[in-house]
Amino acid sequence: MSLVLVIGNKTYSSWSLRAALAMELAEAPYSEVLIPLDRADSRARILEHSPTGKVPLLKTEEGPVWDSLAIGEYLAESFPEAYLWPRGEYARAVARSVCAEMHSGFVALRTHLPMDLKRDQALDAMPAEAEADIRRICELWAECRARFGQDGPYLFGHASLADAFFAPVAARLRSYQVSLPETAAAYVDSIYQWPAFQRWYQAAQEEQLG
Repeated sequence: MSLVLVIGNKTYSSWSLRAALAMELAEAPYSEVLIPLDRADSRARILEHSPTGKVPLLKTEEGPVWDSLAIGEYLAESFPEAYLWPRGEYARAVARSVCAEMHSGFVALRTHLPMDLKRDQALDAMPAEAEADIRRICELWAECRARFGQDGPYLFGHASLADAFFAPVAARLRSYQVSLPETAAAYVDSIYQWPAFQRWYQAAQEEQLG
C-alpha cells in the first residue's frame, strides 16, 4: 500500500501531529509532504493536494482521505492487527467518544493555548473558559486511566488513537506550564516518553520557521 501524508509545520500543526501518530500506530510505511503554514502561497499549495485546503490529508492508492479522525479510522480498518482502537467493545466506544469530544470541542483551549512545540512559557493569565476545558480534559484522562489503563501508561493501556488525539493537548499543557493533577501530569509524561511523539517533537525543534 502506497501512502503519502500531507502535513503542516511540525511546530504548530496539531491536527497533522494526530494523523502522523496514527500512521506510527499502524506501522504503515509512508512518505511525507510538509507544506509550511502561514505563508502567502500556503493555501494554494495545500489545495494542490487537499480539496478542503487544510491539512492533514492522506493520499491512498484509491484516493485522498482528509480530516485526522477519518484518517485514523481508515488506518484502523486497513491495519486491524495494529489495534489502533483498544480491545473490547465498550473500551472502543469510549475511545471513539473521547476522540470525538476532542475533535469537536475544547475551543477555548485551542484558541488561547495554540500548539507551539518550541514554547516553554506560561500565559500571563489563563482565561476562565480555557481553565474549564483543562478541568474537563483532566477528568477525561483520569476516568480513562482508572477504567481502562491498567495494562500500560496510556489512556487505554496501550497506545491508541485516543492518545494520538490528546498528544497535542498534552503538549499544550506542558508548553504553557499548566499545573496539573497527579494523574494528568503522569499522562503528559507518558506522551513525552512515547517514541512516536518524541520523533515528531525532535523534528519540530529542528524545524526552520519563517
